[in-house]
Amino acid sequence: MKKTLLLCLMTIMTIISMTGCSMNQNHQASSQDASDNSTVSSQASSNAQGSESSGQTSSEDAKPTGGEDFQDDDWRLILANADHPLPDGFTVPELAQIQGGYEIDARIYDAFQQMESAAEADGVDLLVCSAYRSIEKQTSLFEGNVQELMEEGYSESEARRITGQSYAIPGRSEHNTGLALDIVTPDYQTLDDGYADTAAGKWLKNNAYKYGFILRYPKDKEDITKIIFEPWHYRYVGRDYAAEIQQSGLCLEEFLDQK
Repeated sequence: MKKTLLLCLMTIMTIISMTGCSMNQNHQASSQDASDNSTVSSQASSNAQGSESSGQTSSEDAKPTGGEDFQDDDWRLILANADHPLPDGFTVPELAQIQGGYEIDARIYDAFQQMESAAEADGVDLLVCSAYRSIEKQTSLFEGNVQELMEEGYSESEARRITGQSYAIPGRSEHNTGLALDIVTPDYQTLDDGYADTAAGKWLKNNAYKYGFILRYPKDKEDITKIIFEPWHYRYVGRDYAAEIQQSGLCLEEFLDQK
């Protein structure tokens, strides 16, 4: 009888022990699941924050810091000239309208508005006379100028050569990128060297880089840019890059060659 009771007692204790272990394992598994879920949740939150941060304006867009890691696929540094056509199928992601109904790449809208406001605060009126052009529009301008020269007696080949000094070949024009603007002033709207001596021309030369814009076709760089001196033509490259180019005195082609 005693042996029977003892065996029963031992059996009950074993069952209790096994149940407790099972409960403990389940508890541990539940805790691990909670920990894993917490980790996933934390990672998801971190990823969301990273994505949100990537959509925010960077410090580079706030002020020039004097140095930036160069990225050869940086949209701000895309090169369009006689030797470098834009990639096939190139399009501007989104356009934004500015003064006069002209359009620019939406990513540089704020920078232009800031520059325009700063000039106004200094008593300088900036007047945009050209900005984004579709390749079709560029073709029309280019061919129109060629036709005018031919009517003046130039051969077609000579007319195209002369036109190419003032108008970029369609698909090789900065205006096709949405990053370039021709900026004059109400009191001087002639596109010639004299604009450089106006208040607007001087202000842009000394201040445009602070907002990410560079004088794209400087004097004495025609042999490199293949474009005559255009004191009215400004191109967005970003504040840090613009500060480097301004300080170095290089044109964009030279700057990119050094990178």
